[in-house]
Amino acid sequence: MKKQEIIVGARGSLLSVTQAQGLIRSLKRKLPRHSFLLKKITTFGDKAKDWQRLEVGIFVKELEDALLRHEIDLAVHSVKDLPSSLPKGLSLAAIPRRQDPRDCVITRRRATLLKLKRNAIIGTSSLRRAAQCLALRPDIQIKDLRGNVDTRIKKLLSGEYEALIIALAALKRLGYKAPLAYMGKERFFIQPLPIGLMTPACGQGALGVEIRSDNQKARFVAKAINDDKSFLRVQCERVFLKEFGAGCRIPLGALAKIRGRQIHLSIMVARSDGKKIVRFSRKADIKDAKILAKQAAREVFKRADKDILEGVDKL
Repeated sequence: MKKQEIIVGARGSLLSVTQAQGLIRSLKRKLPRHSFLLKKITTFGDKAKDWQRLEVGIFVKELEDALLRHEIDLAVHSVKDLPSSLPKGLSLAAIPRRQDPRDCVITRRRATLLKLKRNAIIGTSSLRRAAQCLALRPDIQIKDLRGNVDTRIKKLLSGEYEALIIALAALKRLGYKAPLAYMGKERFFIQPLPIGLMTPACGQGALGVEIRSDNQKARFVAKAINDDKSFLRVQCERVFLKEFGAGCRIPLGALAKIRGRQIHLSIMVARSDGKKIVRFSRKADIKDAKILAKQAAREVFKRADKDILEGVDKL
């Protein structure tokens, strides 16, 4: 019997291809009667050298266009790149088991974030990471950081930065393991950051499988690799993000965890200079995850002042 072919779309970066290839291996084990073809697609965020860190959806639009044109069956994204609202006709069909959602600090010499030298230059293009770093170390200098993970590490090793803040899941997927890793003969140190110091972005560490809503074959395929707990956690975070403001322009983090029959949601919102920061956690029965997320978004507006909230585009 001829195998049914499924075309999987992903960005062409090393990390995106590695993630998609891992997902395809899982699909092949689950669905041996299907064949899977990886199609690499270049996004605006991959091509443009001057994209702004506040722009939304720059790493997903071309993949979504390919879905809508029936050129691919599945699109694989890093969930944190996905806007909280998807285009009409598309849906998030699966979240495979989530990787470690924490951020980490990468240094050339063994040193914690708090032990870095005074006025150290830290590389990140994330408002969320920058604000939380400045809350801990007001003396540090934040320098914009672009490029794929390997390019970023090379910039660190060349001495351009004293440290980098990067998603731990990205390093793990590329084969770099804490606490000590190598690029060629040069070594660097990886230190995961506690959630209480560095709350992750919504969906960080998770991959999302996006499909056309009417494509039942793709929905069946995606379901084979869905992890129910990961899906619930990520959906809770994304509902919070959507309720808070899909066009959010402020440092914002959220992480949901499941403990028994309860879901716990940790929130962080800050001023961009780190001088004002709000953190809190709430919990509810897992059946009330969406209600919890919406209530948490409303609570942010009550607890954060105008200095923090001036960058929010409310739905």
